[in-house]
Amino acid sequence: MKHTQTSDILKYMESHKNGITSMDAFERFGATRLSSIIFGLRKRGYDIDTEMITVKTRYGKHVDVARYTLKH
Repeated sequence: MKHTQTSDILKYMESHKNGITSMDAFERFGATRLSSIIFGLRKRGYDIDTEMITVKTRYGKHVDVARYTLKH
């Protein structure tokens, strides 16, 4: 497989059962459009769950973000 953000994120999801958030994808791979990458992976047949989780921002506010996990 060609080395791309998509392949990096797929490998990460395969080895990290807790999944990935947009912030994880940005910090680790420089990916700013994780939802688009997930959409493409789903189109290619990967079974990916979306779970909304609450996280604290740097300003102390609580917000909901998506965490994507690869089903095995």
